[in-house]
Formats: sequence, C-alpha cells, structure tokens
Amino acid sequence: MINLHQPILGTEELDAIAEVFASNWIGLGPRTRTFEAEFAHHLGVDPEQVVFLNSGTAALFLTVQVLDLGPGDDVVLPSISFVAAANAIASSGARPVFCDVDPRTLNPTLDDVARAITPATKAVLLLHYGGSPGEVTAIADFCREKGLMLIEDSACAVASSVHGTACGTFGDLATWSFDAMKILVTGDGGMFYAADPELAHRARRLAYHGLEQMSGFDSAKSSNRWWDIRVEDIGQRLIGNDMTAALGSVQLRKLPEFINRRREIATQYDRLLSDVPGVLLPPTLPDGHVSSHYFYWVQLAPEIRDQVAQQMLERGIYTSYRYPPLHKVPIYRADCKLPSAEHACRRTLLLPLHPSLDDAEVRTVADEFQKAVEHHISQRSPLRK
Repeated sequence: MINLHQPILGTEELDAIAEVFASNWIGLGPRTRTFEAEFAHHLGVDPEQVVFLNSGTAALFLTVQVLDLGPGDDVVLPSISFVAAANAIASSGARPVFCDVDPRTLNPTLDDVARAITPATKAVLLLHYGGSPGEVTAIADFCREKGLMLIEDSACAVASSVHGTACGTFGDLATWSFDAMKILVTGDGGMFYAADPELAHRARRLAYHGLEQMSGFDSAKSSNRWWDIRVEDIGQRLIGNDMTAALGSVQLRKLPEFINRRREIATQYDRLLSDVPGVLLPPTLPDGHVSSHYFYWVQLAPEIRDQVAQQMLERGIYTSYRYPPLHKVPIYRADCKLPSAEHACRRTLLLPLHPSLDDAEVRTVADEFQKAVEHHISQRSPLRK
C-alpha cells in the first residue's frame, strides 16, 4: 500500500532513545529543554516562548486556557479545520464561529474572517491548510487593529514562512503537532508558542498541574522545605518528556531534507498531472510564501471524486480528504452557509505525499490517478457512435 502519510525513522532516532534510556531518566528533563531551544531557534524566537507538550491537541486546549476564554466569548476559525481546534474552544464554554475559505487554497481569506466577526469575538484561530501560509499577514494585521488575539494552528506548517517569518509567529499564540502522521514526528507530541513571555510562563505552569516549580529536586537546591508546593492555577499534565524530545531533536535536524523531498514530489505531481482532464492542481504560492507541503491536493468533479478514491484504493494507493467542514459535523452543526468550504470538500482529494515515496511510486500514483479520472469521466459521458 502506498500510504498518504509516512514518517522516516532510522538508527539516529533509535540511538537518541537509547541515550535517554542509558541516562535512567525518561521524563521531562534536559533533552526536553534542548528540543525547546532547538525549535525556538528554528522559529527565530526565544526558548522561553515555547513549551514542548504531549500533543498538538494539548497545545490547542492550553491556548484556550491561557487566554481565559469562556462562556460569552466567540472564536472565529475556518470550517476547514481539524476537529481538535473546535473541541478546544467549546470545552471552555466559548463558541466556535465558523468562517468560509477560499475554494482553491482551502485557507480563509481576510474577507472570510472579517465577515464572521461578532461583537463577542475575542480571538481568531487560523489553520495553514496543507502547509500553505494563506493570508496570515493580512489577518494578523486585522486582528491587531481590532484588538483580537490571533492563534495559529501550525500543525501543517512546521517549515512554512512568509518573507522569512515563520508561520506560528505572526500571531499571539501558536501550536504545532508532531504526531505519527506529521512532517516532524515524535510519536505523540506538540509545541506551544506565546509571543508574550508572561503568557508562555503561565502556559508552562498550566501544563504541569499549575505548579510554579517543576521539580522538587531542583527546589532542594534553594529551599529547606522543597516538598512544599505552590499552585497558582488549575492546570493539567500536558508536558512532553525526554524520550519524545530526543526523537524531536533528531527529526528537526532532518527537517530541511524532509521539506526538500516533499517539494520535489509536489513538483513532480504538478508536471505529471498537468494534463489530466477536469483536474485542478494546488494554486501557485504567492511570492515570498514557503510551504511545508504537508498536503498535495487535487480537485475534480464531485460526481467522480469518491469513485476515483475507491479505484485507487483497490490499486493499493490510499488517498483521503481532510478536513471535513466542521459546521456540518453533528456536534457543531451550525446555522450558517459556507458555500466555498462545502464546494471544496466535495471536490478535493489528497494524494500520497511523504519523503519515503520514491520517484517510481510518485509516477505510479500519478498514472493510477489519471487512469481513474479518465475512466470515470468516460463512464459518465454519453456514448458516441
């Protein structure tokens, strides 16, 4: 089976985990701090502004808590988002307000966001679809003008940027996911970022039960009652650990080659699929925009999209669509019309994209996709004499 997503793991990752085992300490410790510092350098921010957590979902829930969102607050987010974002908002008692997206990029435009703003809006939560930055610069400026907090869900955008500024650093808070299907993987894991160092400090405290001190052993160096605790917030246990952080450090060193290979594959798809009838390829990125190439999406007639996906699955190629519009999900069924999001979800299909694909497999995916499209188009065309 040619998979949609697949990580690359090798002896370097195994060696890093072996070192953690040999240290006899596998919880939060020096390797966690090292990974935080390395990731902060990757973003171009201070290490104190980032916190390594046990998942990207935990980071989303933490952003909501850090901002003290609750009943009576609205948060605008694109309907084409992963459900974790809406769950995090709703869990606080705040209301997710879904906005439309551009039908080709599947990212919200500034106009989409502006139309969804209500008098109760406190924040905007932005996804970078497939790694494409979208109109993040304009939306960040808009949020600053309106006094709204901007949260960037950068799960797809670990190496995306606009004119050299990393996605995730345009707004006030940001999250990344390092789960087993992402570009940089730690098995499970995520990162939190806050532009305000005080919010970052509060997030670190909330991520470990609200405790001001992370370690009784460290406190013993400065206190004669190191077992006493000081709790200033009601927090949870969301912290990462040295095993997953050690994986993250290795993966981060490999990230440039991962991104280069993803870009090569996307370029091959562009060339191989350019003449497939009735198929739209991902839009060209604007000048200065760099994508992580997490998704490669094609768009085709909704009447054949599902049949094409089924035929490819039968040929050993797994495709999919992400993310189904949240305003249509039963628990969030919203009384709103978002025509572009609904149009896009009926037409969009993700093709396999990961560095483990070799050139022959890329050609196989493209060839089988073209055959499936042409077959199902012909099946729907009137017979010619």
